[in-house]
Amino acid sequence: MGTATTSALSTGSTVSRTRIAVASFIGTAIEFYDFYIYGTAAALVFGHLFFPTFSALAGTLASLATFGVGFVARPIGAVVFGHFGDRIGRKAMLVVSLLTMGTGTVAIGLLPTYDSIGVAAPVLLVMCRFLQGFGLGGEWGGAVLLATEYAPRDRRGLWSSFPQVGPAVGFLIAGGAFLLLDGLLPDSSFSSWGWRIPFLASSILVVVGYYIRMKIAETPVFEKAMREQEKARVPIVEVVKRQPRTLLLATGAFILAHTLFYTITTFSLSYGTGELDLGRTMLLVCTMVAVLVMGLVTPLLAMYSDRIGRRRVCLGGAILAMVWAFPLFALINTGRPVLITLGMSVGMIAFAALFAPMGAFLPELFATRYRYTGASVAYNASSIIGGGVSPLLATQFIASTGSSLPVSGYVALIALICAVCVWFLRETYTADLTTEPAAR
Repeated sequence: MGTATTSALSTGSTVSRTRIAVASFIGTAIEFYDFYIYGTAAALVFGHLFFPTFSALAGTLASLATFGVGFVARPIGAVVFGHFGDRIGRKAMLVVSLLTMGTGTVAIGLLPTYDSIGVAAPVLLVMCRFLQGFGLGGEWGGAVLLATEYAPRDRRGLWSSFPQVGPAVGFLIAGGAFLLLDGLLPDSSFSSWGWRIPFLASSILVVVGYYIRMKIAETPVFEKAMREQEKARVPIVEVVKRQPRTLLLATGAFILAHTLFYTITTFSLSYGTGELDLGRTMLLVCTMVAVLVMGLVTPLLAMYSDRIGRRRVCLGGAILAMVWAFPLFALINTGRPVLITLGMSVGMIAFAALFAPMGAFLPELFATRYRYTGASVAYNASSIIGGGVSPLLATQFIASTGSSLPVSGYVALIALICAVCVWFLRETYTADLTTEPAAR
């Protein structure tokens, strides 16, 4: 990493270890909180609030489709934020992405429903959702680069786990908010106005995140690259031209992570309440416990990837997901809280085995001059299928067959694709981030 990085991390340096850890963590926690409250609301209330003329199934599908719009917007945000992040710097884009996401989230909390303005309501909902996804598309790449480019070479996995824990915390805050409201408010009040509170509360979190991120400096790796190398004129073009194989394999490798997370946290809520007639509160608690388990094991698995390599940990996660795909829904189908929690928790451990190393793995695969773009596009492009399409397909599978077996088969197939892609990616945990990788 060189002298610049060591100096930046030393005691009394301009940018302390604690500040970098908090800055990289706080944004992903806030922005994934924003993303998850939408997913929870989409599964629980948006169907009848914004699509009341549809049947129950069609309303759920339409609601989940608006959820998917955010995933379509994410790669677009990744290209735009990545472009300026690779040319101007990581810090500025982290601030802008935070404000963009927050604006979309608060706007959703203020939206009138279909009963008030008719078809304009779902149209505005889609626009706000697109804004959410666009902002998140730039958030993750900037956050992991902030952590990874400051980290010592032998601890990049550990440092990159700070932003990787953020999504778990964001989900727990989002789930806790809905649980609290669900317990305090009758269904009529929750459906009419209570669901808005988590969206509006995001404004407070954004102010906190903005303040923290304005206090950080640019990463030393980026500054060194800008001194010694010519800036990428159009980073996305350079990524596609110089490392097309890496971009495709990295995108395919992490479809499974999104598939696991959103199948467990979003689809399972809709499936459990709609098909199994299980309690909303009980399912939220089971999901939150599973996400807590994921958050706890993420730093451990990230540190383990510093010892044995990113590929081995990711392959382990893919194999576990392949094996666990069928027991997962078998346990959910029992309707018993302990077994549901067990099924979800093991599934989230498989997710963590992919997600924990990914914060270091994806940035390490790409050259500094277009690293923000390469890592962000791979991560967010994989989310289109994994996060946007998977819940829709799963809902359709259940509607068509009345069985969860096709859903399990789908997860197992995605796990196989992931394993193949990871196998053909190069190992990176000992790589020097200041050395440009070979074009491939």
